[in-house]
Amino acid sequence: MIAVGLVFTVLAALLHVYIFWMESLAWDGPQARKTFGVPDAEREATRAFAFNQGFYNLFLATAALLGVIVTAAGAPAVGLTLALTGTGSMLAAALVLFVSSPDKRRAAVTQGFLSLLSVAAIVIGLLV
Repeated sequence: MIAVGLVFTVLAALLHVYIFWMESLAWDGPQARKTFGVPDAEREATRAFAFNQGFYNLFLATAALLGVIVTAAGAPAVGLTLALTGTGSMLAAALVLFVSSPDKRRAAVTQGFLSLLSVAAIVIGLLV
């Protein structure tokens, strides 16, 4: 079950790297415009916020991916801690978005689904 959780960890991390790319590097691009729906009049005013938010997503993805690498290298206590820290934080952020912004619930589910599967599988694997 831990291996399944680590696969979901990689997928969640890749999604968050993609979110980083849209928020920090391609804020004016068509995919970011479609995904985030920020009106053109607000795009410049939100650029710095989005840039910073993108790096949060990158750092969470980095922790999760390092967790997978460290686990595969034979240090599961450290690796799974990193994986759970990264994906658990992704899941917590998705829950905050889901509760605080009803109009962004679809985005919250997208952001949190793979993280939820990762956390659940790893925890089940640790308990069995």
